[in-house]
Amino acid sequence: MIPSSFPPKDEIARLTARMLLEIKAVHFNAAEPFILASGLPSPTYIDCRKLISYPRIRSTLMDFLAVTVMREAGFEAFDNIAGGETAGIPFAAMVAERLALPMTYVRKKPKGYGRNARIEGAMSEGQRVLLVEDLTTDGGSKLSFVDAIRDTGATCAHTAVIFYYGIFPETVKTLGDHGVSLHHLCTWWDVLAEARESNSFDSATMDEVEAFLTNPRPWQEARKKA
Repeated sequence: MIPSSFPPKDEIARLTARMLLEIKAVHFNAAEPFILASGLPSPTYIDCRKLISYPRIRSTLMDFLAVTVMREAGFEAFDNIAGGETAGIPFAAMVAERLALPMTYVRKKPKGYGRNARIEGAMSEGQRVLLVEDLTTDGGSKLSFVDAIRDTGATCAHTAVIFYYGIFPETVKTLGDHGVSLHHLCTWWDVLAEARESNSFDSATMDEVEAFLTNPRPWQEARKKA
């Protein structure tokens, strides 16, 4: 069903952060930082994949994502919803259902046999495609998906995510230079504010997380292993 209720953006951000904390998708550990895919340390880690196991939360967040996209990009802005392999696939399916649109997904690389395709499902030239993912950090991983979509002759000028780090200033520029606008529900700043409000972590840990969020690159450089 197409959502018809449009909560204020700040309320969507607060409730999204609250849900992520409630299901323990948010992890803070300043003493033993997590190692990200980049190889750099971080006192924060988020697992949006957990959301698919919580029906009430996933349904609410997909309503939020659908209304965010309609409000920010347009009510008739898309012809196809594409999920990025793998985390974006279930969320793309649920957004497509809400917007009554076809759904496809994009492989990270050609599968190496058969049609050797990167796009699964029906995507055609001229379609306006929304790329859906679980999260984005610096925006770089989205570009390959966008290019694969454009290689079909379709257009892709928008990507929507549940969670956007919101701490790397180059993200919006990276996507913008590629002709892509970013839509999101909440950031680390929203999560930290809600974590402080609910006392989800001890004060010392949250202070260290705030120090990281304020200056992430210097924090990582000072703690990365040789």
